[in-house]
Amino acid sequence: MILQDKVAVIYGAGGAIGGAVARAFAAEGASVFVTGQRRAPVQALADAIVADGGTAEAAQVDALDEQGIDRHLDHVVDQAGGVDISFNAVGLAGGDVIGVPLLELDAANFALPIEAYTTSYFLTARQAARRMLPNRSGVIMTVTALPARMGSRLNGGYGPANAAKEALTRDLSAELAPHGIRVVGLRPHGMPETRTMRDVYDLKADALGMSWEQFQAYLAGMTHTRRVMTLEEAADMAVFMASDRASGMTGTTVNLTMGSLDD
Repeated sequence: MILQDKVAVIYGAGGAIGGAVARAFAAEGASVFVTGQRRAPVQALADAIVADGGTAEAAQVDALDEQGIDRHLDHVVDQAGGVDISFNAVGLAGGDVIGVPLLELDAANFALPIEAYTTSYFLTARQAARRMLPNRSGVIMTVTALPARMGSRLNGGYGPANAAKEALTRDLSAELAPHGIRVVGLRPHGMPETRTMRDVYDLKADALGMSWEQFQAYLAGMTHTRRVMTLEEAADMAVFMASDRASGMTGTTVNLTMGSLDD
């Protein structure tokens, strides 16, 4: 197990990606501390991981509350002795943020994902790094998406928000890598098995003029493989990137778009 004895904190673990990553980390031997804005989903996740033989603990943590993040990490250090992996998979509900043309979008709603995504990533990364510095070891991770690098319609500030997160990954790495801390991101795209993807479709459905089945076919048609990535595949890559086997990777976002975006 390539994450044996590692301690991982997952923010946004109540979502599909965060939950899949937490389960994959635990299956590879990590002790996982799963957090979310609501207690019930992450508690159910922790219970399932424990039932499968893993080690997990759940907590309600607002990833935009610096003091709450700080208190929780103090608890993690007290319980587990340190923090090896910080994974930010925090999402944001669409509402008035997605599905509205930019020319009609309220400025506050445009700025909302930019502020929320980047601030959450900054706060969780900074507080984790402060616990990692004494050991000169650790991995800080996040998730972005295709609109970070490619123009898209009706996404409001979502694309700029993800582009900013990828820039922050590079900047954090530039400062932290000399201290033994790696910073990496994952950029998957279009996973219909996640609730988020269905929510995005629902918000754009009228403008797209596609059925749900047509939309899934459109996503698959963008890739080289003519299929979409699965949650399991994304989580497996997260495991590898968090492990010592990826020790040469930092300051980068791994392209998991299956060719939808050519590097």
